[in-house]
Amino acid sequence: MPFSYVGVEEAIALPGLRMVVVGGVPSPWGEAAKGIFHLKRISWSAVRLDYEGEALKQWAGQRSGPIAIFEKEKPRSGWAEILLLAERLSPAPPVLVPQHPFQRALMFGLAHELVGEGGLAWTRRLQLVHAGLNAAGGFPLPVAKYLAKKYAYAPEAGAAAGARISSLLAMLADELKGKQYFVGDALTAADIYSATCMAMFRPLPEAQCRMEPATRKVFETPHDVPAALLEHRDRIYREYLELPLSL
Repeated sequence: MPFSYVGVEEAIALPGLRMVVVGGVPSPWGEAAKGIFHLKRISWSAVRLDYEGEALKQWAGQRSGPIAIFEKEKPRSGWAEILLLAERLSPAPPVLVPQHPFQRALMFGLAHELVGEGGLAWTRRLQLVHAGLNAAGGFPLPVAKYLAKKYAYAPEAGAAAGARISSLLAMLADELKGKQYFVGDALTAADIYSATCMAMFRPLPEAQCRMEPATRKVFETPHDVPAALLEHRDRIYREYLELPLSL
């Protein structure tokens, strides 16, 4: 579904669903939320994250993104909270959370390892912070310092990030082996999270994902990625998600 960007004050006054999103970068969390709303055909209004605006912080509760706010309900910033909100607002197919208990547990487990704390996207961000702080690529130093403080960076965790990422990528590729989808024989949220996480390693081509060259260079900081995960990403975007991205 198409969405429009509005200012903070306008968003506060609007009914329905609003979401604060990080601008200019293909954030795995934000792009996954956008993709879920698109598949669910949920209309929403986008608010670009303002790192200094007090009105946004008071309304959304924090300076981060994505943060989804439906009507007068509490702000939701967690990936699972946003997913379950979308399932509630639009329970009709496609159902992105399996009904079968084991498949549901598997989907949530994989999703956590993709976009939860300590998961693939989280650890890749940590790796890029560590690289930036040590003049080895990654985020520019001011950005690295900001993110290090925000996400409780520790040098030992940063140094261990590469090994953690490799183990997660290997696990995901093994789980996908011989299958089109991570869970069962239909699309679930796990497929969307995996597809959007790949942007932190190999962003989509410029025609599909317009980014500042310096930002693209950060996201392309070298780390081997199994070809199967990139092929899966391309198919999920081609068959289910909107292109080009609206950053």
